[in-house]
Amino acid sequence: MKNTSATGQLGEDLACEYLKEGGYKVIDRNFRKPWGELDIIAKSKGGVLVFVEVKTIRQYGNAAIEIVPEDNLTSAKLKKLQRTAQMFVGKHPELINDDRGWQIDLIAITLLDDAEPKITHYENI
Repeated sequence: MKNTSATGQLGEDLACEYLKEGGYKVIDRNFRKPWGELDIIAKSKGGVLVFVEVKTIRQYGNAAIEIVPEDNLTSAKLKKLQRTAQMFVGKHPELINDDRGWQIDLIAITLLDDAEPKITHYENI
């Protein structure tokens, strides 16, 4: 497994753990179609269907330039997420609460050498 693949997998595992601790129920992971992928599909404790994009980076030592995982979510990637989420919703209408709908969230994770990972959750991006 490539280092970037291992970092991404670790980030998704941490994101699932974070969501479960927050009362979310993880429904599926790594839902793939030729035009896009959904990292995590979950239900919030309020009943909202949530498609979670996870962006993870590994920060080594005291980097002179801080890179944040949020920078890796481009507008093109967001459009692919929206398209894939709409397709998923069309095939699984039973998962949608009509009063609450669905949303796309971003979980940005920075893995640090000597500290706990930094996890930032952006809801309904």
